Amino acid sequence: MIKDNQKMFNRLHVLLDGFIIVLSYAVAFELRFKYLNFLDFFRRSSVYYLPLHYVAKELIYLVPVYLIIYYFCNLYSPKRGSSRRFELWNLTRANALGVLFFMFVLYLTNRPDFSRKFIGVFFVVNIAFGYFFRNMLGNILRIIRRKGFNLKHILIVGYSRAAEYYIDRILANPQWGYYIHGVLDDNMEVGTSYKGVKIIGPNSNLSTMLLENTLDEIVIALNIGEYSKLECLVSTCEKFGVHTKFVPDYNNIIPTKPYTEDLNGLPVINIRNVPLTNTLNKCIKRIIDIFGAVVAIILFSIPMIIVSAIIKLTSSGPLIFSQVRVGLHNKEFKMYKFRSMAVQKDSEEKKAWTTFNDPRVTPIGKFIRKTSIDELPQLFNVLKGDMSLIGPRPERPFFVEKFKEEIPRYMIKHQVRPGLTGWAQVNGYRGDTSIRKRIDHDLYYIENWTLGLDIKILFMTFFKGFVNKNAY
Repeated sequence: MIKDNQKMFNRLHVLLDGFIIVLSYAVAFELRFKYLNFLDFFRRSSVYYLPLHYVAKELIYLVPVYLIIYYFCNLYSPKRGSSRRFELWNLTRANALGVLFFMFVLYLTNRPDFSRKFIGVFFVVNIAFGYFFRNMLGNILRIIRRKGFNLKHILIVGYSRAAEYYIDRILANPQWGYYIHGVLDDNMEVGTSYKGVKIIGPNSNLSTMLLENTLDEIVIALNIGEYSKLECLVSTCEKFGVHTKFVPDYNNIIPTKPYTEDLNGLPVINIRNVPLTNTLNKCIKRIIDIFGAVVAIILFSIPMIIVSAIIKLTSSGPLIFSQVRVGLHNKEFKMYKFRSMAVQKDSEEKKAWTTFNDPRVTPIGKFIRKTSIDELPQLFNVLKGDMSLIGPRPERPFFVEKFKEEIPRYMIKHQVRPGLTGWAQVNGYRGDTSIRKRIDHDLYYIENWTLGLDIKILFMTFFKGFVNKNAY
């Protein structure tokens, strides 16, 4: 039933998208030539534009091409469990390709009379309308699924931590429309339940269940010690033609998103996906780091000069304090800061955290630490290549040696350049806060890096990242 519903839903979705494209085209025309005439304010000649019925001829090829692009951009794949942000990205990507195609056709057909500004307005309007209608449709489906309609019936085979994690997420999101009939497992007693989902028999009952029930999906979530059964279970599912998913029980080994590569026909799973190991990504990030550091040094030059003068006048010792930290590929480097503490012996400084009302902190030091002004000299570390503007904060060698034994996955943070600010810092994990939480946020950043995430962290730093309540 769910498959028939999905086919019907997809056909309706295609028709709706076709209507939205035509509607967006008409609205864009009205906006561009009747409400946005100020765009042509500085033109000396009168504004001339083609009538709508003439311009609308382009829709004959535009609508089918857009729908094909939508298909290849995964806009008609099942939406259960997918995020709205991902939907918006696919919609934007599809429209960008559509506009490129549109402009290419206009170039080939030599249409200098066609308004390029209209195409830009159409691009924005079509994304806005498409996203609005898709969200509206998604909300309607969520309401329907919450009420028990349009459900996808699933059976879990194997009880493990992975099965529990899967059940947790399904129960926490009833709008996804999944109904779990139960769990088959060879080790658990029949009748045992987890959050209301019961063990209903051994794995050998799978064939019987497939014969007697109309199941949409089988989810295999075997314990890692039972993977020898996997081939037989998959074979049984494929024999009955049922859609099968595999939830691996290796969260303690591969805790986040792995990725696969094809080694001449052999699938190879990479334990960890680090986007910044990609040469292009590294180059883009480095260019932005250099440009950003130069601009920041110019902008903050006067505050840095004032702070330098106050430090020199209020306490004896060097202006800049350099401290050995561990950076990219576990290499040590000297990280610069404005000195905020009284001069102390290296042996004492290396092994001690700064504490509340620490007597070593100077009066100006309290202020510059609280406002993160003491970190500004690290802009020169960025220029040197020791650091990045955004990334995990670097730690001292003594603590690195300590934490790598105590905290799983701690050393992964050294696969990227450390940063002035990072995902952990803008989420409040600075100074004397949980190291484990900090590492969790650092790993999220490392494995989910995008240019957009860097920009988001930068904005969050400006709005709530400079003042550090945990800085003593």
